Amino acid sequence: MSYNTKISIRFFDDREVRAIWDEDKAKWWFSTLDIVSVLTDQDDYNKTRNYWK
Repeated sequence: MSYNTKISIRFFDDREVRAIWDEDKAKWWFSTLDIVSVLTDQDDYNKTRNYWK
């Protein structure tokens, strides 16, 4: 991670989604597991990981 990144928490439907802003590439990067959790309406991290596997 370079010095030009910003770690952030975003919200989607009142659920936390971890994100990082990469200033060098001018892009947001989001946690795949957090997105899967929101889309499957799953609160259990282990169940989300198993779904992703």
